[in-house]
Amino acid sequence: MPTRNDLANAIRALSMDAVQKAASGHPGAPMGMADIAEVLWNDFMKHNPQNPEWADRDRFIMSNGHGSMLVYSLLHLTGYDLPMEELKNFRQLHSKTPGHPELGYTPGVETTTGPLGQGLANGVGMALAEKSLAAQFNREGHDIVDHYTYVFAGDGCLMEGISHEACSLAGTLGLGKLIVFYDDNGISIDGEVEGWFTDDTPKRFEAYGWHVVPGVDGHDSAAIKAAIEAGRAETDKPTIICCKTVIGFGSPNKAGSHSSHGAPLGDDEIALTREKLGWKHGAFEIPDDVYKGWDAKEKGKAAESSWTERFEAYKKAHPELAAEFERRVIKRELPADFAAKANEFIKECQAKKEDMPSRKASLKSIEAFGKILPELMGGSADLAGSNLTIWDGSKPITKEDASGNYVYYGVREFGMSAMMNGITAHGGFIHYGATFLMFMDYARNAVRMSALMKLPNIFVYTHDSIGQGEDGPTHQPVEHMATLRATPNMDVWRPCDAAETATAWKLAVENKDRPSALVFSRQGLPAMERTDEQVEAIARGGYILSDCDGEPEVILMATGSEVAPTLEAAHLLTEKGRKVRVVSMPSTTLFDMQGKEYQNEVLPRSVTARVAVEAAHGDQWRKYLGLDGATVTLDTFGESGKGGDLMKHFGFTAENIAKTAESLL
Repeated sequence: MPTRNDLANAIRALSMDAVQKAASGHPGAPMGMADIAEVLWNDFMKHNPQNPEWADRDRFIMSNGHGSMLVYSLLHLTGYDLPMEELKNFRQLHSKTPGHPELGYTPGVETTTGPLGQGLANGVGMALAEKSLAAQFNREGHDIVDHYTYVFAGDGCLMEGISHEACSLAGTLGLGKLIVFYDDNGISIDGEVEGWFTDDTPKRFEAYGWHVVPGVDGHDSAAIKAAIEAGRAETDKPTIICCKTVIGFGSPNKAGSHSSHGAPLGDDEIALTREKLGWKHGAFEIPDDVYKGWDAKEKGKAAESSWTERFEAYKKAHPELAAEFERRVIKRELPADFAAKANEFIKECQAKKEDMPSRKASLKSIEAFGKILPELMGGSADLAGSNLTIWDGSKPITKEDASGNYVYYGVREFGMSAMMNGITAHGGFIHYGATFLMFMDYARNAVRMSALMKLPNIFVYTHDSIGQGEDGPTHQPVEHMATLRATPNMDVWRPCDAAETATAWKLAVENKDRPSALVFSRQGLPAMERTDEQVEAIARGGYILSDCDGEPEVILMATGSEVAPTLEAAHLLTEKGRKVRVVSMPSTTLFDMQGKEYQNEVLPRSVTARVAVEAAHGDQWRKYLGLDGATVTLDTFGESGKGGDLMKHFGFTAENIAKTAESLL
């Protein structure tokens, strides 16, 4: 019968062997945290290796994602579909064991981690999702949502500012089923952290409102078990277990040193480590009794079967709730009538032709879709009144009552976006989160991670340009549309009126494998005239809004608030006898996905005189313009002044657009 040390040493051996074979990686954290992982996974983790998607499983996150071999070792040993050959292919192209854990590559990996601190914030989001789902679906005698989120985090995670944003809110919301293990090994890449990280971490988390278990020996299984039990017993607060560990534990010459952090130990040191640990097995060799000690397949099957029985009882007691749970959480499907109702709303928007800021049009879309989407969860980074993200059915999620559908994130753009990733990865919600477009910069890496993970978040960005006005260039985005459009697997929308806005919202809700950025104006915008065919064409990202007889001499294309003056410019040119086409391009990313035939219908190759108009940086428009086109865009920062005055100052007028077009003819 293997001891706990034997089981933990299996993690250490696999980790140092895989890193050595790859000639790349981080053995130190897996070796240092192996004892913690052994206790957690063998004594507490509720999961089923044969069904990694089981809805009520516990979630495990390695926020210090460079220690990925710990995760892969755990998944392999407990029985997930991760054979030894994949561990031998650690960090190799197309393996299931990439350098950092990646959602979608490896069965059992819950989120992509690597940028430090974000896994911790994802965990806060998952714990929030669990608490909210439990409040929405659990009924007396029927706790069908009842699982924990466990996070491993290192010094680097806690140094990152996002840890403050997310952990502060976790305490406020009382996320009692979130348990974080702080790997306090005193080492980072540059060496001993005492030269740059001297925070009193227990007091810091006490100040957040967390339950703190300090001073745990991370190599004492009994102490670790007692700490986890204490954390699980505290139901009203998240828990951080501060574990003192030795990085690279077991290595005679490199343990406790940064030399074990991010490089292979070397064959000689590995041999010495095996000897010191008493691990008498070759590279990638795990004895049968150790495999048996780790195997979680039968235990996991029994746990899921027990839950299934309870869910069947829940079905009988609460059939409507059970059907909704199956749709939202298990199948992750939209209501069957969503598309039809959404299309009807888009038609209504077009028929009403109301002039309004697109942020207000966005609110109307939220109102319409919120009524038919109980899974819609919203939030804003302390800008709800400006972003217009609270609708009549919004109910705040609080520590005392998590059954709501709206999160007051506070001034935490980065934390909000990373928490959204956790909420969406958890399942059960379609989440939108809002801030000013300018402050997407604060959240940029979490937005990128959303696209990397193929998570269908909805990022709502208002105050989209110099039209923001008096707040000045600190609040006026210029390069941000280009940044978003350059992000792979990201849908980006900048609608010009309510019909385009409603279409953007519909497609964002329907996305299953990519996020959407919906960009809206502060200032009022006029509604556009459209035929039914034009309304349908909005969904293609770009379409002909106004046309001439025969082939145009010049094509004007625009987005958002610049569509209206571009149409006026077309009228001015038409009065001079010019043949002009106006193309509304609310989503260049979707237009680029269309077939070449459609793209050529909208932008015929024969017409080389083209002008792109957008109150943002113009470089990305050149792919539509070629060498003969021109832009009315921005290549400077804005100024402080009234929005209308700024638009005139920077040339976003019908007269200047027409003049620019004439220069090409």
